[in-house]
Amino acid sequence: MGLIARTIEQHGIATVALSIQRELTEKTRPPRALFVRWPYGHPLGEPFNVAQQRWVLCDALRALEELQTPGTIIDLPYRWRRPGPWTEKRA
Repeated sequence: MGLIARTIEQHGIATVALSIQRELTEKTRPPRALFVRWPYGHPLGEPFNVAQQRWVLCDALRALEELQTPGTIIDLPYRWRRPGPWTEKRA
């Protein structure tokens, strides 16, 4: 994802990545990224939790405006609330 984001930015389009795997994001170094501790396949949040998804989307849009330092990764404070096998390992 970081490689694609950097290429898009070279053409003048700002990007922000939503990451659920911080180590990989650090290695690929997208121009700006937001990290959430959520299970794979759910970068915007829990299914049907519209408010939570809106918060993440607003944070992403705000990051487009505010983050100026390339390679910045922001850890979002949100936590996954639904029980599952991933909650114990990643929460």
